[in-house]
Amino acid sequence: MTQKIVIKVSCNNKCRRATSTCGKCKSKILKVAAVEPGVSSLGLEGADKDELVVIGNGVDPVCLAKALRKKFNVAQIIKVEEIKEDKKDEKKDSLPPWSYAPGYYCPPYPQSVVYENPYGSQCIIM
Repeated sequence: MTQKIVIKVSCNNKCRRATSTCGKCKSKILKVAAVEPGVSSLGLEGADKDELVVIGNGVDPVCLAKALRKKFNVAQIIKVEEIKEDKKDEKKDSLPPWSYAPGYYCPPYPQSVVYENPYGSQCIIM
């Protein structure tokens, strides 16, 4: 189950710009989120780049928010949604194992013929 999690994070009071995120805080936010298990993609979105977007399989949004609150005082979970993949598109793109690329001809396998020795089971060489 792949999830998309959006968390709003702002800098703590030590930073000069308490309302939005500065360059140092952006890198710290990404470092904290990258350590969480199951994370496959990270990004910062929003007007002030204060919304962390995490895409992953089996990511716990509550644990992620707690880890961000330890480093930064404010972390609010805005949205958690499941990303559904279209299975119909995958079936159209994948070819069955017995099909060949168009324009190429593969002749059928020759039939195997069982041949019995007319002289019996004795060795002819001796």
